[in-house]
Amino acid sequence: MTVWLHMALNVGIVAVALAVVLCSWRLLRGPELPDRVLAIDTLYMNMVALVILLDIRWDTELLFEAALLVAMMGFVSTVALARYVTRGDVIE
Repeated sequence: MTVWLHMALNVGIVAVALAVVLCSWRLLRGPELPDRVLAIDTLYMNMVALVILLDIRWDTELLFEAALLVAMMGFVSTVALARYVTRGDVIE
Protein backbone atom coordinates (compact mmCIF):
# COMPACT_ATOMS: atom_id res chain seq x y z
CA MET A 1 0.00 0.00 0.00
CA THR A 2 1.11 3.50 -0.65
CA VAL A 3 1.95 6.11 1.94
CA TRP A 4 -1.13 8.16 1.03
CA LEU A 5 -3.42 5.20 1.59
CA HIS A 6 -1.87 4.55 5.00
CA MET A 7 -2.34 8.17 6.00
CA ALA A 8 -5.93 8.24 4.75
CA LEU A 9 -6.71 5.03 6.62
CA ASN A 10 -5.18 6.38 9.81
CA VAL A 11 -7.17 9.61 9.56
CA GLY A 12 -10.35 7.65 8.82
CA ILE A 13 -9.80 5.29 11.75
CA VAL A 14 -9.25 8.20 14.13
CA ALA A 15 -12.32 10.05 12.83
CA VAL A 16 -14.59 7.02 13.11
CA ALA A 17 -13.20 6.15 16.55
CA LEU A 18 -14.02 9.69 17.67
CA ALA A 19 -17.53 9.28 16.28
CA VAL A 20 -17.88 6.02 18.26
CA VAL A 21 -16.86 7.80 21.44
CA LEU A 22 -19.34 10.62 20.82
CA CYS A 23 -22.16 8.17 20.05
CA SER A 24 -21.36 6.25 23.22
CA TRP A 25 -21.57 9.49 25.18
CA ARG A 26 -24.97 10.26 23.64
CA LEU A 27 -26.10 6.73 24.45
CA LEU A 28 -25.18 7.14 28.11
CA ARG A 29 -26.29 10.75 28.54
CA GLY A 30 -29.23 10.98 26.11
CA PRO A 31 -32.08 12.99 27.58
CA GLU A 32 -34.83 10.72 26.20
CA LEU A 33 -35.26 7.18 24.89
CA PRO A 34 -35.50 8.10 21.16
CA ASP A 35 -32.13 9.88 21.45
CA ARG A 36 -30.62 6.70 22.83
CA VAL A 37 -32.14 4.57 20.06
CA LEU A 38 -30.64 6.92 17.48
CA ALA A 39 -27.30 6.73 19.26
CA ILE A 40 -27.37 2.92 19.09
CA ASP A 41 -28.21 3.07 15.38
CA THR A 42 -25.37 5.48 14.66
CA LEU A 43 -23.03 3.51 16.90
CA TYR A 44 -23.46 0.28 15.00
CA MET A 45 -22.98 2.05 11.66
CA ASN A 46 -19.77 3.58 12.97
CA MET A 47 -18.63 0.20 14.23
CA VAL A 48 -19.20 -1.30 10.78
CA ALA A 49 -17.14 1.50 9.22
CA LEU A 50 -14.39 1.00 11.81
CA VAL A 51 -14.23 -2.75 11.22
CA ILE A 52 -14.02 -2.24 7.44
CA LEU A 53 -11.29 0.39 7.79
CA LEU A 54 -9.30 -1.91 10.07
CA ASP A 55 -9.79 -4.75 7.61
CA ILE A 56 -8.36 -2.66 4.80
CA ARG A 57 -5.51 -1.49 7.05
CA TRP A 58 -4.56 -5.02 8.12
CA ASP A 59 -5.05 -6.40 4.59
CA THR A 60 -7.28 -9.32 5.52
CA GLU A 61 -10.66 -10.50 4.32
CA LEU A 62 -11.94 -12.03 7.53
CA LEU A 63 -13.26 -8.82 9.06
CA PHE A 64 -15.64 -8.14 6.16
CA GLU A 65 -17.80 -11.03 7.37
CA ALA A 66 -17.74 -9.59 10.89
CA ALA A 67 -18.82 -6.21 9.51
CA LEU A 68 -21.69 -7.86 7.67
CA LEU A 69 -22.84 -9.62 10.85
CA VAL A 70 -22.65 -6.40 12.88
CA ALA A 71 -24.66 -4.58 10.20
CA MET A 72 -27.39 -7.22 10.15
CA MET A 73 -27.67 -7.42 13.93
CA GLY A 74 -27.66 -3.63 14.21
CA PHE A 75 -30.46 -3.27 11.69
CA VAL A 76 -32.65 -5.84 13.41
CA SER A 77 -32.02 -4.35 16.85
CA THR A 78 -32.80 -0.82 15.63
CA VAL A 79 -36.09 -1.94 14.08
CA ALA A 80 -37.03 -3.82 17.25
CA LEU A 81 -36.18 -0.86 19.50
CA ALA A 82 -38.04 1.59 17.27
CA ARG A 83 -41.15 -0.62 17.35
CA TYR A 84 -40.88 -0.91 21.12
CA VAL A 85 -40.57 2.85 21.56
CA THR A 86 -43.48 3.67 19.25
CA ARG A 87 -45.91 0.85 20.06
CA GLY A 88 -44.82 -0.54 23.41
CA ASP A 89 -44.29 -4.07 22.08
CA VAL A 90 -42.11 -5.72 19.47
CA ILE A 91 -44.34 -8.58 18.35
CA GLU A 92 -48.03 -8.05 17.77
